[in-house]
Amino acid sequence: MSTPPFVDLPPHTVAVQLPTAGGPLAALRATPPAGTARNGIAVLVPGYTGSKEDFIAVLAPLAEAGYEAVAIDQRGQNESAGPEDPDAYTLPRLAADLADVVDALAGADTASLHVMGHSFGGLVAREHALAHPDRVRSLALLDSGPAAIPGRSAEQAKLLAAAAGFMTSAEIWAEMQKMAAAEGAPQHPDPDVRAFLQRRFENNDTGMLAGMGTSILTATDRTAELAAAGLPLLVAAGVGDDAWPVPLQKETATRLGTDLVLIEDAAHSPAAENPAATARLLAGFWARND
Repeated sequence: MSTPPFVDLPPHTVAVQLPTAGGPLAALRATPPAGTARNGIAVLVPGYTGSKEDFIAVLAPLAEAGYEAVAIDQRGQNESAGPEDPDAYTLPRLAADLADVVDALAGADTASLHVMGHSFGGLVAREHALAHPDRVRSLALLDSGPAAIPGRSAEQAKLLAAAAGFMTSAEIWAEMQKMAAAEGAPQHPDPDVRAFLQRRFENNDTGMLAGMGTSILTATDRTAELAAAGLPLLVAAGVGDDAWPVPLQKETATRLGTDLVLIEDAAHSPAAENPAATARLLAGFWARND
């Protein structure tokens, strides 16, 4: 689970609703301040148990670099409603939502529309880019992998997806807190962030927890297809990432014809753990490909 460093809206940012065929998605939209050259639009897609707030610390820096940065809650996450049916959370269906978001933001002009996906959001962003390569200027994959999540992270996803079949989100949260306390896991020092983390998780639809959990456990490797698509690509990860192993992400980057960029002082959530470096990396990548 990603943890934002704060939850207050940063400068240049407003909360909005974006239309999709499956219903509106909640989003945070940061626009360049007056007098700043506008360089393009960037859509930021969160991971399995994440939300738009995972990117809250990079929104203002990206706007100040000239990008309209839009972070979304995917269907069923946090403030975006979603179907109860777990089958509504396949990668193609989530990518269709993203395509609707792109259409709402850019219309016919996607010459400068960039997409970044974090963790499971990277699989969704990749699915969209492969379905609509002409609608994406560049694709950035942050702490994501080539296929189904492996190892300990897979075991956690299995437990969460299974629990969503017979427990409410609030009940799952309570059990997670008991386990964290038993393991001596530290809590976030900011009570507002702690309250947000509970509210966000309890807002999650159980259909989403089950459906996205299944999708992250069954995703197939489409690296060769993405390499053949010819899109400008960025593959990056926190140096201490423990979801998809860093060596696996490095191998994936090589297969995509690029290098894995490691972000210092970060693990699985660089946008929250080292937002300054993450924002510089993204803005620099987008500027080179505008």
